[in-house]
Amino acid sequence: MKKVAIIMGSDSDLPVVKGAVGVLKEYGVPFEIRVMSAHRTPEAATAFAKGARENGFGAVIAAAGKAAHLAGAMAANTTLPVIGIPVKSSTLDGLDALLSTVQMPSGLPVATVAIDGAANAAILAVQILSVGDASLAEKLAEKRKAMQADVVARDNALQEKLDTL
Repeated sequence: MKKVAIIMGSDSDLPVVKGAVGVLKEYGVPFEIRVMSAHRTPEAATAFAKGARENGFGAVIAAAGKAAHLAGAMAANTTLPVIGIPVKSSTLDGLDALLSTVQMPSGLPVATVAIDGAANAAILAVQILSVGDASLAEKLAEKRKAMQADVVARDNALQEKLDTL
């Protein structure tokens, strides 16, 4: 099974990234977490991205706040799918990170999730890996069924409460 790389611009992003870690563990997807900066360690970030495919990765998740160029730096140096997590870490409440992550030039896409949306980034990475892994596809289908059942149960409980009003 391919691994997922989780790259953080700073270790202060770890509380957000934990949401991705939990999802990847739930699906049994191996991952590595690293701290790299598009600005402070550009050579290391470039080298990592360029070697990611050869090192067994199938997708890259990049979490960064403020200027948030990390996902773009990864995308510029790999042909693997890159998923950006804009992190709420500044006075602009993450809007700056969102815009920096989502506004990529033509030919260098970064899939971007919501501000602090680490869990969805991991689910998207699992979906990408599931294209070539039937067991992951089945786990995703089972999770969807469980989510549907939960909503139906909540609706039924609500209807019972409404009857007693």
